[in-house]
Amino acid sequence: MKRAILMAAALMLGGAAQAAGPVDPDWPCIQRRVPHLSLGQVWAGPLPDPAIEELADTAPVQGVARALALRRTPMPEAEALIAGYAETADAAALTALFVATLEHIDASRDRVLVGITRYAHKQADLDQHIEEARREFAALTEAESQDFDRLDALEADIDWSTRIFLDRQQSLIYVCETPVILEQRAFALGRAVMAHLP
Repeated sequence: MKRAILMAAALMLGGAAQAAGPVDPDWPCIQRRVPHLSLGQVWAGPLPDPAIEELADTAPVQGVARALALRRTPMPEAEALIAGYAETADAAALTALFVATLEHIDASRDRVLVGITRYAHKQADLDQHIEEARREFAALTEAESQDFDRLDALEADIDWSTRIFLDRQQSLIYVCETPVILEQRAFALGRAVMAHLP
């Protein structure tokens, strides 16, 4: 299913076509939310055909692809893996390697996107909680008989919740960079594989 999406995206104009889509109201990042990476965005080599698709699913290709897709695999090590694979690989095998690698990167990126959206929902819920606590605090301060215990509890809750909210907002700036890092890795790996095409 995901491979079919990548194939269809490869026939489009890549990132430009997808970036023109509607804005996701649940997306908290400055960068536009693009649901899937397009093969055309990061690969200028041959387009995969059914034989290449089948080859991409084989254990030897998947083994190398998984290692390449891991962010903890440094690029020099990834380039060495690609070079070793390319010693006995033709253009079809190299294309299959990148198709499989992109699928792993896109799956990882998808998990990140889901996590960011969930993170944003938690922030929205916390923001609403803070706003409700402030309204209650304001109402209690204007009441004729004041419940000082409740006021103290609300004040502590507002302070603590606001601190958590601001800390999370700061972290969100860095979390939003993760999809970009994965896109850059896919592009770099695509270039590294294409360098070995005959």
